[in-house]
Amino acid sequence: MLTAVVAVSLVVTAAGCSSSGGKQSEENAANNAAAGKADTPKITVAMITHAAQGDTFWDIIRKGANAASAKDNVDLKYSSDPDSTKQASLIQSAIDSKVNGIALTLSDPAAISPMVKKATDAGIPVVVFNQGFQAWQESGALSYFGSNEQEAGEQAGKRAAEAGAKHILCVPQAQGSLALETRCNGVEKGFTGAGGKYTKLYVNQLDMPSVQSTITAKLTQDKTIDYVITLGAPIALTAIQSIKAAGSSAKLGTFDSNPQIIDPVKNGQVQFVIDQQPYLQGYLAVDSLWLYKANGNVIGGGLPVPTGPYFVDKSNVDAFAKFASGGTR
Repeated sequence: MLTAVVAVSLVVTAAGCSSSGGKQSEENAANNAAAGKADTPKITVAMITHAAQGDTFWDIIRKGANAASAKDNVDLKYSSDPDSTKQASLIQSAIDSKVNGIALTLSDPAAISPMVKKATDAGIPVVVFNQGFQAWQESGALSYFGSNEQEAGEQAGKRAAEAGAKHILCVPQAQGSLALETRCNGVEKGFTGAGGKYTKLYVNQLDMPSVQSTITAKLTQDKTIDYVITLGAPIALTAIQSIKAAGSSAKLGTFDSNPQIIDPVKNGQVQFVIDQQPYLQGYLAVDSLWLYKANGNVIGGGLPVPTGPYFVDKSNVDAFAKFASGGTR
């Protein structure tokens, strides 16, 4: 289904692509995603997320959103705040400004779902992406684009168990996030189901020196921890330093990617990365709203559109790196 969706959304761009092929054409494919441009009237789409400042994961989402906006003649208004109350205020501002569509992350359904209803009551279509897998349908949104975090977590836990781990540490970088809690719940289920011990450690993503010291202290205090799973690439990069500082031999896996995580995967500092394809999430969120406004299309037919999980490890990191170097994976 997902392949077909992407094919439909990119049909306008085909006429603008080079027919010459070759390595250069292949490497620039993502940048050429907006080569064509819709002739439909310009619309304004607000994209409102829970992103924390400095988290490079969201740069990839925005690249996808910007590519779709350029293709679809969309004026994209992006804003974010990790505080769900403030995110709700940003959504209210978008409603007040009468945008043509809203793409948002449902990181805190209790705070954000009422805003989805406010938007739809005002005649503004809403799609959810990245967070809200369990709650988007009840919110009244048209579509959801993202990963099944429970499934991803279970697969991560099972991988660690298969690698011989006995005690796993799951590290959420914020409290109160439904997606982060679901990831760790999945890790726990997948790992303890295989007989392993599970521990969870909260860190503050807004204070990276504190992240490093908190993980270091935990690994120093409990030498039985032999596998760490972080829930974001910047946290994983910091955890590498924590493992060294603690004199630990723990292995490390992470959710989410960025260009900086490639070398640690290649050299074995990171065993795997769970990619949820953020570029695709941003692209489809904007493109789906354009399709809905232009032709009444609803992608997914009432079901979530999965963009992950996709595991990256030494076996496939070179192919992945080609696109990650361009900031699109």
